[in-house]
Amino acid sequence: MKTIQDFQIMKNEKKKISLVTCYDYWSARIIDESDIDAVLVGDSAAMVMHGFETTVNAELKMMCYHIEAVKRGLKNKFLIGDLPFLAHRKNLNYLMESVDRFIKAGAQAVKIEGADGNLEMIEHLVKSGVPVMGHLGLTPQSVHQLGGFKLQGKDELTAKKIFQDSLLLQQAGCFSIVLEMIPAETAKKITDELEIPTIGIGAGTFTSGQVLVLQDLLGLNKNFNPKFVRKYLDGYDLIKTALNNFNKDIKEEKFPGINESY
Repeated sequence: MKTIQDFQIMKNEKKKISLVTCYDYWSARIIDESDIDAVLVGDSAAMVMHGFETTVNAELKMMCYHIEAVKRGLKNKFLIGDLPFLAHRKNLNYLMESVDRFIKAGAQAVKIEGADGNLEMIEHLVKSGVPVMGHLGLTPQSVHQLGGFKLQGKDELTAKKIFQDSLLLQQAGCFSIVLEMIPAETAKKITDELEIPTIGIGAGTFTSGQVLVLQDLLGLNKNFNPKFVRKYLDGYDLIKTALNNFNKDIKEEKFPGINESY
């Protein structure tokens, strides 16, 4: 099983790190037998599993529910849980209670979006023995403030802010940082400067590793085709075809057959 020390070793040895999101037991079982390095139970569960338009609808109870399900299927992978919207902004007690529930549900680390106003909280968590993954660039929980799911750091001023924030997150004790939807050259500059690894999503090839939503890389959302996603399977049509074949066999009285009967 990977640890945060393995993340650092892979960065030092220039070995790429692979992460995927996961939200349920059966997917976790498959991922556990794959070569993937680590799993993120993302607050994207609100969108992927529950049909909300943004991640802000993810709540603590929802996230713990998914973490527990994934943990039951994982034996060999490092598990990171996304702290939901405002969980780290209400007060220190609420943050610590939230993280306590995450860790007891099975998470081995937590991910927190943004740097502004979060540094003392992150430092407190790290000193309390909780590994923290940072997240900069497009931070989906701030989608309303950002004006949508857009590329971040396009100009020199905002790129410099992301760069400076990455240094602050490292100083606060983060063991790695997700860089989402920023120019590849900015991600390269950050990755080269930081001692800790970076995990990209829509941030080019120069990061220490990459993460994608499982359902996106499996092609399960036919109408979701952002530039940064590569579909490794036409899952939508494969599943639809299987269901139609099942329906056809029933209608034509080909299922169940002798082999499926007692």
